[in-house]
Amino acid sequence: MFFKKYGDIVTGIFFSVFSIVMILMAQLLPKSKVMDIGPDFMPTVVGVIMLILSVILLIQSIRSFNSNVESLKDYKDESDYKRMIMSLILCLFYVYLLQPVGFIITTFVYLILQITVLAPDENRSKKDIIKYSIISLIFTLAVFFLFRYGFVIVLPAGIFTISI
Repeated sequence: MFFKKYGDIVTGIFFSVFSIVMILMAQLLPKSKVMDIGPDFMPTVVGVIMLILSVILLIQSIRSFNSNVESLKDYKDESDYKRMIMSLILCLFYVYLLQPVGFIITTFVYLILQITVLAPDENRSKKDIIKYSIISLIFTLAVFFLFRYGFVIVLPAGIFTISI
């Protein structure tokens, strides 16, 4: 109930402070001797954009606070903690198995399981799982080839290596 009532205000304050710290830390990066734009440029830009957006969120949430309090009187928490915990466990297993098993297999299996966990209960039939598997395979291979040949970054090969 607390986060439902004060969530946007807390989030706005957190990201405002975070972006100010990010801007200050970016200024500590060494300046470029070759160009005007150095390594501090992009973190500063991201920090300023994040600060502007978090201040807008904070202002909007403070303005609409009274109307939100009235609408929360009959609020019933319907959060699905089971799916959240399952997602967290899947993420931990994914990170743990990525190096030894490899990117392709781990990502393929992770995506199928994660999509199934997050899908509504009525969308968990065999037909839907086959659809999730196809989506997972296409996405995994697209990311793999993008990183391997587009960015020339080798992802963890794991138990087998693809020589394409």
